[in-house]
Amino acid sequence: MKHNQSTEDYLECILLLSRESEFVHRVDVARRIGVSQPAVQKAVKILQEKGWVECDGLHIYLTKQGEEYAKEVFGRHCTIKKFLQLHGVNDMDADADACEMEHALSDATYQMMKDYVANK
Repeated sequence: MKHNQSTEDYLECILLLSRESEFVHRVDVARRIGVSQPAVQKAVKILQEKGWVECDGLHIYLTKQGEEYAKEVFGRHCTIKKFLQLHGVNDMDADADACEMEHALSDATYQMMKDYVANK
């Protein structure tokens, strides 16, 4: 299944930032992803409409549904990165490639990678 890369990148970023700090701010998301704060504001509005995040004016919080989706995306990233590393790709390239591939792989290809990594 193909996924919306931008949406998933924001969710994954918010998940990782929430693991580093109690509060996630738009400016932190902007810095991490490398976009402007207005771009983050627009993305957060879309994520809110989909029910994946909530905001209190200053902070961004993943909803239960958003957290589950973000964890799924991050899990795909980690699995693909590990698969690439097991095939000799260096850490930096594996991470960058996993960032792109996590959104584009079919479920069947991802499942093959997941099975391969689980058996190594």
